[in-house]
Amino acid sequence: MNLVHKIENWGDTHHPKALDLIRIALGVFLLLKGVAFMENTTYLKHLIDDQNIIDLSPDVLIVLVYYVTFAHLVGGVLIALGILTRLASIIQIPIVLGAVFLTGIFQEPINTMAWPSVTALILLVVFTVLGSGPISLDKYLSE
Repeated sequence: MNLVHKIENWGDTHHPKALDLIRIALGVFLLLKGVAFMENTTYLKHLIDDQNIIDLSPDVLIVLVYYVTFAHLVGGVLIALGILTRLASIIQIPIVLGAVFLTGIFQEPINTMAWPSVTALILLVVFTVLGSGPISLDKYLSE
């Protein structure tokens, strides 16, 4: 058995039911962030564009804004329902990692708006390892 299968097996056998409530809350949080970005795409566009990390063309910037919005919407639903949780978490990790850097976690003083992103990033890594859990569509469909 390779390392990925060992991690999956360990995650499937060591997943308390209470952690599923946290998974559902994370999914709802990501879904609501996606809805907020969808309602105000100019905010996300300016948030990305004002960082001056890399110079993005307007077309690439718009594609990035819609990718982030779509990934949060779909990924949030998948994580909340507990279906394809590992895949949805892996897709979310680069986006939330970018949010951690964009919100200024490494600036003095630390931006208080960074903590939800840091918490979401930690939980996404946890659910990438642990998977959906006993209260999920994955578990229901596998029985």
